[in-house]
Amino acid sequence: MSEATQSAKPAAQDPGVVLTCDSADGRYAQDIYVGGHILRADEPTSLGGADTGPTPNDLLLAALGSCTAITLRMYAERKNWNVGKISVRLHQSRIHAEDCKTCESKEGMVTRITRDIRIEGPVGGEIRKRLLEIADKCPVHRTLTAEVVVETRIAD
Repeated sequence: MSEATQSAKPAAQDPGVVLTCDSADGRYAQDIYVGGHILRADEPTSLGGADTGPTPNDLLLAALGSCTAITLRMYAERKNWNVGKISVRLHQSRIHAEDCKTCESKEGMVTRITRDIRIEGPVGGEIRKRLLEIADKCPVHRTLTAEVVVETRIAD
């Protein structure tokens, strides 16, 4: 880690701050600082990266999947439902908007994320239906489906 990276690392008292910095471990590798945690993102070797971590899009899917599972677990615990193990499998693809029945856009391409939730516990149809509704209430899902404004500027 370079001196510039070290000095730019957010202090523990900066809640909600995420910092990404070039890593010394590859051309595209990024060290990611979140609270007291350090993660890594990179591109696969087929795209010129060193494959030292998941791609940024993989991390986005991981955020949605983990948020979904956590939200379902919290809800099930409040209801005292034995849902057993919860896993979420996600896949991202680009499709033609005209092929999407539920999309507002009808021209160009849209991103489709397929999210398959597996609940291994002995839960019936009504509980499963309710958990499916709750999955769409996870904070990351809400962020991805709401209007998002990203303000970008060059820092001093």
